[in-house]
Amino acid sequence: MQVDQPPYSLRSLSFPFPALAALAGRLPLGGGREIALASLTVARLAVSMLDPEPLAQADRVSRASAARVWLASLALPTTMRAPFTRCFENTAGTPLGAAGAIRSLQTIVNAHLDAPSSQELERLARKLANAA
Repeated sequence: MQVDQPPYSLRSLSFPFPALAALAGRLPLGGGREIALASLTVARLAVSMLDPEPLAQADRVSRASAARVWLASLALPTTMRAPFTRCFENTAGTPLGAAGAIRSLQTIVNAHLDAPSSQELERLARKLANAA
């Protein structure tokens, strides 16, 4: 028997990227952890483009700009900076552009992520592509 929530109650919250967050939390300080953190940040920025409550483009532009500044503080391999920056910039544009940037990023970061984390990024890319 299912009990309906009272009309005044808040909807339950869910975090869409538990595997990425867990991976970033358990890796030791350094390259792998920073790649996981940057991937989680890309995912958090990109999910703000989707329903039920997408952010306004001006807010997404502001968040992408702040993420680029934050990225400069990470100890990432030089070859990964440009793909992450591209992903941040695409979260201020269209969902289809963000999906393409995330898929391109996956070819580089999947070697550093575990399978559940990679699957979360792939699911996000599919959702973004379908939202276009």
